[in-house]
Amino acid sequence: MSDLKRRALEYHQFPKPGKIEVALTTSAETVDDLALAYSPGVAEPVREIALDPDNAYKYTAKGNTVAVITNGTAILGLGNLGPLASKPVMEGKALLFKRFANIDSFDIEVTHTTTAEFINTVSSIADSFGGINLEDIKAPECFEIEKELIRRCNIPVFHDDQHGTAIVTSAGMLNALEIQGKNIHDCTIVCLGAGAAAIACMELLIKCGAQRERIYMLDRKGVIHTRRDDLNEYKMRFANNTDKRTLEEAIDGADIFVGVSGANLLTADALKLMAPNPVVFACSNPDPEIKPEIAMSVRDDLIMATGRSDYPNQVNNVLCFPFIFRGALDVRATVINDEMKIAAVEAIRQLAKEVVPEDVLKASNVKTLTFGKDYIIPKPMDPRLLERVSKAVSDAAIKSGVSRI
Repeated sequence: MSDLKRRALEYHQFPKPGKIEVALTTSAETVDDLALAYSPGVAEPVREIALDPDNAYKYTAKGNTVAVITNGTAILGLGNLGPLASKPVMEGKALLFKRFANIDSFDIEVTHTTTAEFINTVSSIADSFGGINLEDIKAPECFEIEKELIRRCNIPVFHDDQHGTAIVTSAGMLNALEIQGKNIHDCTIVCLGAGAAAIACMELLIKCGAQRERIYMLDRKGVIHTRRDDLNEYKMRFANNTDKRTLEEAIDGADIFVGVSGANLLTADALKLMAPNPVVFACSNPDPEIKPEIAMSVRDDLIMATGRSDYPNQVNNVLCFPFIFRGALDVRATVINDEMKIAAVEAIRQLAKEVVPEDVLKASNVKTLTFGKDYIIPKPMDPRLLERVSKAVSDAAIKSGVSRI
């Protein structure tokens, strides 16, 4: 057994199994306390909520709870291992919500036979929570699931594998391009991967200024182009009218590479074909599309990010999803819309340009951090993220008319 496996299993088993628990927030020490907490006193808030459903925010924990829900069809990079196997990941998500944004979470693993069953199950329990974080659901079903749940539910529904990844990627990408002296509007982008994260990243980059016709997206069969007849509606959005078919053909002269695919799929020879001052986001986990050591050995003009914490510029969803929900919950937003996502992008990218406090350096185990090639994204342990990102999201929700307070 490897040292990492042993430590990970012990972490999840001790001092008691799992990573989260329920704690009381009010007194339950006396007979009088119990009379207020349950019968007969509990009848009073019940009546108030029956008169006005918004009173649930006043008398229950609804306004500070998020359900982390999955069907286990796309667990991390491990694939479809089923709902129960996904429970450690969902508990981990709940841990992050509490640690970074003081949001209480409940992990819910749903067994179903059809997409409609999953949607019906989640929409039926949605009123219990202030928001829903969808997680580890495979494409293309995840697109239909999120779209329909947003339509049915009157609380924020957010598929973090799509939008969390896209927000952090966009923030880091805009900063990297600024350092490289490039404008995203003028850049050619190669996206290796065509799943939920890839499509969401490209859609948000387009909202940040990228041109759809200058994006080359590749799946297992190569470049997604207009003459293919095997594309679902989501891939069709990125069907490029081109004669390019391979990664090497697409990446020749490209300014940006975004990898959300698999390990070691970008070769050093292919990287050499990119335009001067390229930006490479190799986000496959645990092993990136190209190792930074290899990339840097052939391109000293490169800015690179990965999904790993042991390299500079980690693309980590924890930089945004707790704070997105914190901002949405604080103003009782009914949805998380594009305006809120772009506000989060701007808040994250601007924070990376500020002086990094000593306590963040210590927590990140580094001596110095300065905006530049090795620091384009804030560190996850930066406490300023909570205030900056959540406020930006709240403000955007109010301004775009989706807040209820």
